[in-house]
Amino acid sequence: MRALEGDALSNPAVPDRCDYCGDGLCAQRCSSEVQRIIQAGAERVAACPGANCVPEEIAKLIDHTLLKPEATQAEIEKLCSEAKQYGFAAVVINPAWVSLAYRLLRGSPVVVCCVVGFPLGASSTQAKVFETRKALREGAQEIDMVINIGALKSKDYACVEDDIRAVCQAAHEGGALCKVIIEAALLSDEEKIIACSLAKSAGAEYVKTSTGFGPGGATEYDVALMRAVVGSDIGVKAAGGIKNFEQALALVKAGATRIGASAGVKILQEAKAWRARGRFGLERPAAPPRRAGPRSATGGRSY
Repeated sequence: MRALEGDALSNPAVPDRCDYCGDGLCAQRCSSEVQRIIQAGAERVAACPGANCVPEEIAKLIDHTLLKPEATQAEIEKLCSEAKQYGFAAVVINPAWVSLAYRLLRGSPVVVCCVVGFPLGASSTQAKVFETRKALREGAQEIDMVINIGALKSKDYACVEDDIRAVCQAAHEGGALCKVIIEAALLSDEEKIIACSLAKSAGAEYVKTSTGFGPGGATEYDVALMRAVVGSDIGVKAAGGIKNFEQALALVKAGATRIGASAGVKILQEAKAWRARGRFGLERPAAPPRRAGPRSATGGRSY
């Protein structure tokens, strides 16, 4: 975000770049530089979001996803190879593939995300906790869990919150973060608000729109609603039916801080094409939360 007013722009002491925004004048991240501008005499600081974004930054928002039941080992290997090549945030896979993905991605910045209670959310809390701990032992660093949708619709909110909290605690014990899938297409607006509030209260780092296996996927409306509920404290992940860059861009502008998609490569290629045509402009959200935990001798998380 660039400061436009005041004579501080000519101050040679201001750095020529910022690791976050690329220009050294990011009002969101470089607060010390903003203060320097004000002290130099600026009466007002304005901003132009997204002016210096590059398509590669989009990759850091994408969870490269392969959750279809018929996925083969070769397809998982391709998923991980693409994630490393394009610099995606994570790969999202079913529990059976966690150890393979961890071996393939070890030493890269790409993390392994495992789904839990997926896709129905109707397994017991104990089963979800077991899945979580096993995934972390095998190398997962993020968990995408599905809430107990039936309990939510039955207004058994204590059950829903306890279920989320148990999985979040298991994840946090292993140094991982937890994203909570509410399956928004099955919920009323009131239920979406309650689900997001419960997830935040239970310690989740993200709320997530959809499994991709329900009756609908991510919408700008749902993302904006979820963002309004959780505020800026935790992330919002949009997932389900995101096929192109234009969709991803709209969802990020609505408040998403992570995009779950099987079309990650296509999205990034389209982002580069937009940039080449001078149309690119994505306001970068706050950096997604990260947790770091100890590794066990086998490479997974220890407890």
